[in-house]
Amino acid sequence: MGFIDTMKSEGHAVESICRVLREQGCQVAARTYRAWRAGRPAARTVSDAQVMNAVRDIAWQVGADGRRKLAPEGLYGRRKMTAQLRRTSMPEASAGAVDRAMKALGSTVFAATRASAPPSRPRTGTGPVTCSTGTSPPPRPTARG
Repeated sequence: MGFIDTMKSEGHAVESICRVLREQGCQVAARTYRAWRAGRPAARTVSDAQVMNAVRDIAWQVGADGRRKLAPEGLYGRRKMTAQLRRTSMPEASAGAVDRAMKALGSTVFAATRASAPPSRPRTGTGPVTCSTGTSPPPRPTARG
């Protein structure tokens, strides 16, 4: 960032400095530089930290002996954890923020597992099979006759 400050003081535009740096392999965006100069964190960074603290509070409990242990809510997946946060402490929590927080916390415990369906067998008949012999039922009579 000092290099950009020096070049800027010599009269170069921040965008052109960042473009040259990108061509040289240093990925710096002008927006990132300006945010760094302003000295305040991005709104997303602040909200992500708040969501991470809320997820940590929900997922872990401190026992009577002072040790942390995983709460039953700690096994929630992203969807349930988002719903829990919105119900209890953070109604504005987004699913993306909860997902990022759970990943940042190393939440392999939180990973929702799907039961895999058994492999389907290819059908051999043309109509619906309803009995073990593999035959289709006769057509139903209609009211018209």
